[in-house]
Amino acid sequence: MRAMAGALAAILGVTLGPVARAQAAPPTPKFEVEEATIASVHAALAARQITCRQLVDAYLDRIAAYDKNGPGLNAIIRVNPEARAEADAQDARFAKEGLTRPLDCVPMIVKDNFETQGLATSDGDLAFKDYVPDTDATLVARVKAAGAIVLAKANMAEWAFSPVETVSSVLPGYTRNPYDTSRVTAGSSGGTAAAVAASLGLVGFGSDTGDSIRGPSSHDALVGIRSTMGLTSRAGIFPLSLRADIGGPMARSVADAVAVYQVIIGPDPRDPVTARAADHPMPNLARRLDPDGLKGKRIGVLHEAYDRASLDPEVAALFAAALDDLRRQGAIIVDPAPIEGYAPPSFPPPGQACEGFKYDLNAFLAARAGKVPKADLDAIIASGEFHPSVSERLKAADAAPVNPPGSPACLADEARRQALRAEVNKTLTDLKLDALVYPTWSNPPRLIGDLTTPAGDNNQIFSPFTGFPAIQVPMGYTRGDRLPAGLTFFGPAWSDPELITLAYAYEQATHHRRPPPSTPPLN
Repeated sequence: MRAMAGALAAILGVTLGPVARAQAAPPTPKFEVEEATIASVHAALAARQITCRQLVDAYLDRIAAYDKNGPGLNAIIRVNPEARAEADAQDARFAKEGLTRPLDCVPMIVKDNFETQGLATSDGDLAFKDYVPDTDATLVARVKAAGAIVLAKANMAEWAFSPVETVSSVLPGYTRNPYDTSRVTAGSSGGTAAAVAASLGLVGFGSDTGDSIRGPSSHDALVGIRSTMGLTSRAGIFPLSLRADIGGPMARSVADAVAVYQVIIGPDPRDPVTARAADHPMPNLARRLDPDGLKGKRIGVLHEAYDRASLDPEVAALFAAALDDLRRQGAIIVDPAPIEGYAPPSFPPPGQACEGFKYDLNAFLAARAGKVPKADLDAIIASGEFHPSVSERLKAADAAPVNPPGSPACLADEARRQALRAEVNKTLTDLKLDALVYPTWSNPPRLIGDLTTPAGDNNQIFSPFTGFPAIQVPMGYTRGDRLPAGLTFFGPAWSDPELITLAYAYEQATHHRRPPPSTPPLN
């Protein structure tokens, strides 16, 4: 037999090794980047099924095919020109050491308000299109240290103003929802959401002042985490309002979001609010990914967040089904779970409000004097380099009195926030609840350009005003099973690990996440 094999090899003009002489090895299956996870990427890298360079190339090929071409998602402002070189360097290290870091070769999409060393960072504004930071935002630095590669910077609602759509002056046109390109991605992290949903990258970063991680994640069938205030740093993120700004992960699965979350949480001397995190060390969050984690948990229905006349019937039906799914997994649903004394916050008239944007932005720019192209809000307005849709808000912010922290207006604002914290905590304690739930948005994604039908954003009050954490998870689809909707788990301060367990158990029981039809695998 061995002689026959040798004769055959001679006829074919090839040399066969010892194993090949017996039987040729089966071809290695192609690694599919669509819907890939961090775990699947690491397994493929360890098995030498793919290299880091090949993974980065595959995502760059998808960006080329689908972002400005094909469905024209318009999610990416710029690609990192060093991404391939960084991947090559990782491959060289893997050959010697193997995979040693939790985010080795994880190509990330980063919202364009996160300062990224050597890569232009604009906050969506044309006046800052050429601003190249010399340091990373803390969260960017932390994921890089854990092995991640910044693949691209994502479009955003300019200055992070809009929760309902993603349009900016630095990139012409709207970012489109890959589940229906005639519809919005919500805002302001809509570029990250569209890119991650369409597998133009593995995971992403968004920021959330009122809605902007959770809303786009709901519209694009993603997981989005808004942390307890003080658990994640805002240093190096262009501010909208430091009273509520949070940066965090957006991903196609709870496990991937948690893998990013694990490396970014904790104190940061660059952001004083994170000092409180030292008193609340987080456990190994991967151990909180328990598929049976809903058993015996008491979960309240937060009607105050969503229950209004404009609630879409299809979203309501999905939410009712989600409550049934929670019950089937062993949760005890408390419905309703009223917030005693709650009334929607009333906002003071102009001049008496704690207006954070002008104060926080001017302080951010002053700290970068000589490095940023515009020194303050006055200079930005004078330049005229901004989208018409933000003009009035910029001018109103500039005209309003600067009420800094410690001013009567801001002390009154903090008192209102503290009252809401007390009300939520009382409900959680009195009803012995582990968490509260509500539909992330009450209405499906709007058509692009529609600013008149109900938007449906349910996120502006409870998590931002209290500083308590919230996690959004896919809940299903409306309008002929096409348009994503989401479920939010909301809990008390520092309950992030518990919310992760609940969200993961719900995700594993339902598996609502699926890829969008507009961006299929490339041939």
